[in-house]
Amino acid sequence: MNGSDRAMATRLHEIVTATAPTLEPKTWYGMPAYAKDGKILCFFQSAEKFGSRYATFGFSDEATLDQGAMWPTSFALTDLTLVEEKKIVALLKRAMR
Repeated sequence: MNGSDRAMATRLHEIVTATAPTLEPKTWYGMPAYAKDGKILCFFQSAEKFGSRYATFGFSDEATLDQGAMWPTSFALTDLTLVEEKKIVALLKRAMR
């Protein structure tokens, strides 16, 4: 990874490992991911690798983010400011329940 994708992936790693230290860092489809009990819980997808206009941070069905009949499982990231970091921390805490 290069540029802003690399910077976001690095910062996300810091956030995930600080918020959910029991998650195991892995590589999933060549991208950073974090597993709970051997199953991927959340992951980063580089905009550059997937030819997308933005990177994403997503959650698998192992995350407990269920809310009603519809809820988001991934989030577009064009920048990672303190506002987004706080949202990610809250989502990680919910996902770990």
